[in-house]
Amino acid sequence: MPKIKLEFIKTGLHTSVQDLGRLGNQAYGIPVNGAMDKSSYRLANDLVGNKPGSPVLEITLIGPEIRFQGSGQIAITGANISPMINGRRVKMYNPILVNEGDRLKFGKCLRGCRSYLAVRGNWEVKKWLNSASASTVDGKELTPDSIIQEGSVISVHDSSKSVNARLFEGKKPSYSSNQTIRMIAGPEYEQLTRNTIEDLFRKSFSISQDADRMGYRLNESLVDFNPENEVISSGIVPGTIQITNSGLPIILMADGQTSGGYFRMGNVITEDLDKLAQMKPGDQLRLKLVPYHYNSSENQ
Repeated sequence: MPKIKLEFIKTGLHTSVQDLGRLGNQAYGIPVNGAMDKSSYRLANDLVGNKPGSPVLEITLIGPEIRFQGSGQIAITGANISPMINGRRVKMYNPILVNEGDRLKFGKCLRGCRSYLAVRGNWEVKKWLNSASASTVDGKELTPDSIIQEGSVISVHDSSKSVNARLFEGKKPSYSSNQTIRMIAGPEYEQLTRNTIEDLFRKSFSISQDADRMGYRLNESLVDFNPENEVISSGIVPGTIQITNSGLPIILMADGQTSGGYFRMGNVITEDLDKLAQMKPGDQLRLKLVPYHYNSSENQ
């Protein structure tokens, strides 16, 4: 079975192995993890013919430098971080053949925040709780193979033929530094005053420098926020919008904790979490309240 290896000459800002994560373990205090932008993640794997749930590289803002050992097929989706192979720009959202000694580098981030690099084949990466997604708990790296370091090497076994897939131009996502993010009401939403609710949906929020895979802290505080009751530490999930005691909203992301004692104002809908994952510090967002529709057929 042919094998291709990815040798990391440079790591980039934050490069890690991700898949769909560890759903079902949150009751034990284990974060979901997994790709931040799941739509781009799935597209990358589809373009090289990988099975759903296969690992990919998630690349944030500043890309790594990778030297390939052997030949194979890759695809890059998500943010445009100016990918180049041997100094030449390569097309995103297309299968790309790579050969022995080829070097993949990234340049300026033109749009979005996170790229996804899929490699055709079965990844030789250790899993924990049935997931290869990078995970660090209390400072301990539980999946050291998935947290890319300088000199890291990842092997991928390829037993399939090259895929000749492509994505039509109209299907490619577009990214903006100013987005409307939809949310549903959270458990403590009804405790907000009218003034706070009006302020919440009237103003534009900017993403602070304190924004990573754990959560996005917003810069603007809510007016007239003074919760009547203390919030008991309760369950939270990716997309939960908490409000600190000073009135600053925090949106939890893929690596966020599973319980917390802050006021839970709402939850970003799943579809818009992908949009949010492609936003970076300094970008602007507005929140929009949408009704929650429960579909009982999905839970039978």
